[in-house]
This record gives sequence, C-alpha cells and structure tokens, in this order.
Amino acid sequence: MDRAQLPLNALRAFEAAARHLSFTRAGLELCVSQGAVSQQVAQLEARIGAPLFRRLPRGLALTDEGLALLPVLADAFDRVGGTLERIEGGRLHEVLTLGVVGTFAGGWLLPRLADFARACPHVDLRLMTNNNRVDLAGEGLDLAIRFGEGAWHGTHAQPILRAPLAPLCTPALAVRLADPAA
Repeated sequence: MDRAQLPLNALRAFEAAARHLSFTRAGLELCVSQGAVSQQVAQLEARIGAPLFRRLPRGLALTDEGLALLPVLADAFDRVGGTLERIEGGRLHEVLTLGVVGTFAGGWLLPRLADFARACPHVDLRLMTNNNRVDLAGEGLDLAIRFGEGAWHGTHAQPILRAPLAPLCTPALAVRLADPAA
C-alpha cells in the first residue's frame, strides 16, 4: 500500500474503535458521529479485504486481523504524538536521560535544575538515580555523573568538579584520636 494513499482517517477511526470496542465511544473521542466511525472502518475493511471487527449484539470484538493491526497503529500514533510534542512551539525538544548517584542529585544537582530548565527550555531532562556503577546503554542513559577516577570500561569520562570530602566519626572515637591524620 502506497504511503501517500494510506487512509489515515480510517486508521484513526479503527484504532479508537478498537481501544473502546465501541463506534459510539470512538466517535465521541474523535468528535464525529458513530456513523462516521462505522463508515470509516467499513471503508478500511473493504480496502484490506478483511473484517477487523465482529459485530456483536452488545458491542464489538476484534478479529485476528484487527488484533494484528491494533498494536501497530497504537505504537505508530504514540510515536507520532511523541514527536509532535518534541517539536511543539517550533523548536525540537531533545530528551536527555541523566543518571546520577542519589546523594549528588539531592545535594548538588536538584537545586540547579530550575536554572538549567530556564537556560535550556528545549531539553526534556529525565533524571535517574542509582548507584555508582556505569552501564550507559544498559540503563538507557545519555550521560552519567559518578564519583571516582573515571576509569569505567566503554565510557569517556570528563571531570566536572572536585568532590569535597570530610572525615567523620562518632564522638566516642574522636576522643581517642590524637589528630585528624589518625
């Protein structure tokens, strides 16, 4: 089937009717009549040469062909919708998935996120907190901020700041120490 000739209105009508198993509810969602949805679905069925629904006395049931088509259409419409959201406002919104250690997120990063959002309104930042291991691809991360020397296999590490360290101990232990080096 030629992409230029895809019956998009009929596909959308089918997808809504299949989710609701109702031409009436699909029509309400699409702001058209129940009859318009039914007509679009009938045209699609005629085009592909197979019924997509079994018409029952109290509703609809998907045929095997309808069951095969529904997830493909739902995924396609979700992807189109997601892309439209990313370009809303005339500028492409990029998704950046960042993995950080929880203590760093709470102590340093979170207080700076509002400034980042103002400076980069086109970036949809997705923040994930986890331990200090690094598996960018396995965790679906674009970037990770970690403590350490940067010798993580399969990554390029760039220092961004020095972490202040302070020795801590219980008061009972402190009285037994002669100096900080101890």
